[in-house]
Amino acid sequence: MRNTLASRPDPARWSLAIRWTVLLGGSVLLAWLLAAAHLAAALLLGPMAAAIALAASGGGVPMPRAAFIAAQGVVGVMIASKLPASLLPEIARDWPIFLAGTFSTVLGASTLGWVMARAGGLPGTTAIWGSSPGAATVMTLMSDSYGADMRLVAVMQYTRVACCAIAATAVVRLFGVAHPGVTAPAPATPDTLIVIEVAKTLALGIGAAFLGLRLKVPGGGLIFPMGLGLAASAAGLVTITLPAPVLAVSYAVVGWGIGLRFSREVLRHAARLLPRILASILALIAICAGFAGLLVVFAGIEPVTAYLATSPGGADSVAIIAAGTQVDVPFVMAMQIARFLLVLIAGPALARALSQRQARAR
Repeated sequence: MRNTLASRPDPARWSLAIRWTVLLGGSVLLAWLLAAAHLAAALLLGPMAAAIALAASGGGVPMPRAAFIAAQGVVGVMIASKLPASLLPEIARDWPIFLAGTFSTVLGASTLGWVMARAGGLPGTTAIWGSSPGAATVMTLMSDSYGADMRLVAVMQYTRVACCAIAATAVVRLFGVAHPGVTAPAPATPDTLIVIEVAKTLALGIGAAFLGLRLKVPGGGLIFPMGLGLAASAAGLVTITLPAPVLAVSYAVVGWGIGLRFSREVLRHAARLLPRILASILALIAICAGFAGLLVVFAGIEPVTAYLATSPGGADSVAIIAAGTQVDVPFVMAMQIARFLLVLIAGPALARALSQRQARAR
């Protein structure tokens, strides 16, 4: 038995080069498998899972903070590029529907987060941030600045994203929503102009990320690039252009930055909490489905459109699913982004208020 244990590879004794090779190879393999399973955010979840496995086995690698901040900047301008120009007119036209749909989802998620926080087992504001129905990457990265355990928040957020993506896909297939027709390709852009826009985009995103860090703004590495990217794009100063390899590397670095913080103790704690986390996620999906039903009955929204609009999964995964179906995509994305912006603006204050109430209750 001792010989068997002694013969097992010990990642803690591997050289740094071997650890990086294993991390890169594992990240590529897991990302490919998740993408083949049509799981959203595969390029983020694959590297994160590989980093978690390596770190938990004692073979973690040092992640330069500058690389992590730069990757957040790229993700921030990527999110800015996904905000549709028709967002504000869409919300202004149907503001009562958006107000009701957005607040109901946030209220349901916040209530479940507060209940989990009261039940104990999760430190600080972890349960509240882990239950926030915003973009999973944004909520995970911002939570670290507000006293939450980013590792456990990541477990909660990405488990919810996976469950919601599966549920949304099942709803779409169950109702037999047809795929839209093939659209005409966009006109080709000269390579020189593409290179210039890519350079401008990277300079804006990375520069804004380090500016947010310098100003010590909580979550500034992501919020500043997103805000400045949106403003610069709206003003016509830059056309946000990010090639797929740049996004893949940025997602991988963010995934590694989160995953390498895990340890055996954290994974054991997360495993003990997993049944409670899954129960909370299923309850949130059911609550949001109920809100979708109210939109169908009282606002006359098409059922699948209403379900996707109120889905508490990540806005990116919902966008992918909605784009492949014949639903009202502008309405879905406007509702998703309105909720995301509400959580982004009110999330820190709400987390502090709920955590203070929890402390008083204890």
